[in-house]
Amino acid sequence: MTGTGLAASAGLNAYIPLLTMGALARYTELVDLPAGWSWLSNGWVLTILAVLLAVEVVADKVPVVDHVNDVVQTFVRPTAGGLAFGAGSSAETVTVSDPGAFFTTHQWVPIAAGVVIALFVHGVKAAARPVVNVSTAGAGAPVASTAEDLGSVTMSLLALLVPVLVLVGLALLGWATVQVVRRRRRRRRERAQLSGSGSRHLSV
Repeated sequence: MTGTGLAASAGLNAYIPLLTMGALARYTELVDLPAGWSWLSNGWVLTILAVLLAVEVVADKVPVVDHVNDVVQTFVRPTAGGLAFGAGSSAETVTVSDPGAFFTTHQWVPIAAGVVIALFVHGVKAAARPVVNVSTAGAGAPVASTAEDLGSVTMSLLALLVPVLVLVGLALLGWATVQVVRRRRRRRRERAQLSGSGSRHLSV
């Protein structure tokens, strides 16, 4: 659940789960990263992640720019998801004791799982944003982006501190996915109806 929650969080924002995990490991005793992932708590790494997060936060709230950002993040978010899942699944937190034992013989499994989960969540996010932008004339982009950022922060904290509640977050993501699919289908039907109506007028 820890790795899954962090990977899903990375699908919304690539840098929030890594920054959250690194900061908690560096400044608190809530997360104890294994030796192979201790670089996440390095001061320079945290600074770079913070700068990248700042750029992401601004870019994702500007219509049109957010679409370009999503295209670029198609490669970044799954990578971050793989890293977050790998680090989170083998880290010791206040509620998880040595879950890395499950992956000692197949180290690639958590990385691959994180990539897939983050890519799926990113796909939902990227598909939903154009619907929001069109339906609100771009005004909804900052609101949607802020909600996604807050969701990413919440999911990261739950994954690290109360992993069982990640199931609730995943359920909400599933509901959001269904809503996005329904809205896209509705838009396609409306376009088809408008196109058909226009064709009839021209033929008359």
